[in-house]
Amino acid sequence: MMQHSLKDKTVIITGGAKNLGGLIARKFAEQGANLIIHYNSLETQKDAEETLKAVEQLGVNATLIQADLSNIQNIETLFIKAKEIFGGVDIAINTVGRVLKKPLIETTEQEFDSMNDINNKIAYFFIQSAGKHLNNGGKICSIVTSLLAAYTGLYSTYEGLKAPVEHYTRAASKEYGDRGISVTAVAPGPMDTPFFYGQEAPEAVAYHKSASALGGLTKIEDIEPLVRFLVTEGWWITDLMIPIYPFCSQCNVRIKLNISADRSSF
Repeated sequence: MMQHSLKDKTVIITGGAKNLGGLIARKFAEQGANLIIHYNSLETQKDAEETLKAVEQLGVNATLIQADLSNIQNIETLFIKAKEIFGGVDIAINTVGRVLKKPLIETTEQEFDSMNDINNKIAYFFIQSAGKHLNNGGKICSIVTSLLAAYTGLYSTYEGLKAPVEHYTRAASKEYGDRGISVTAVAPGPMDTPFFYGQEAPEAVAYHKSASALGGLTKIEDIEPLVRFLVTEGWWITDLMIPIYPFCSQCNVRIKLNISADRSSF
């Protein structure tokens, strides 16, 4: 991207109906981006329509696309439709995820397969399709989880099946680098959205809030600016996963390691 701004850029946002994806859509629209806003099902259609209305009021062009992305052909179709509508795609952001809090010994094969589809398979084939269809100089950013750097139980399928995305990010950054495409991931801690509260008992919520050195849960308003930076002014950053969780000292070590590895590749 010769111009490191969102003005007139075409952005695909999966899970763009609400929560972090919805906020990214609204904030990117404020910067003049054209948007493809993906949502999964009728359950989130109303939220998607509200997000579409909000971004269109800002004067940008935007389109809603409903699709079950666990069918990987729908991921490919998402990019093809975006190119048909806007002529090309500059930025691809995947916010899709599902949490399951359950002891490992109680997790069923069906639950594992479902978590794998949402957190792992979609992420892989989203990065693959982005590599096929993005304009040269494009940007790919995936949302993962800071649990990748945490020592905790009960989230084996969530953290375990988000973990490969860090490696997909690294591989894709190497393979797509000669086209000027950067590939990054952002790993938030527990976010103050319904996505988090649906799996947690009140005492667990209280613990996460009290454990943070800065107090409270991660705010999506603090995540969106980092995502925006990575796909604009941070255009030169690639092969980087950034955990964002106030009290996680392990995360800071991982950031330093990845930045060092990233800069050595230039």
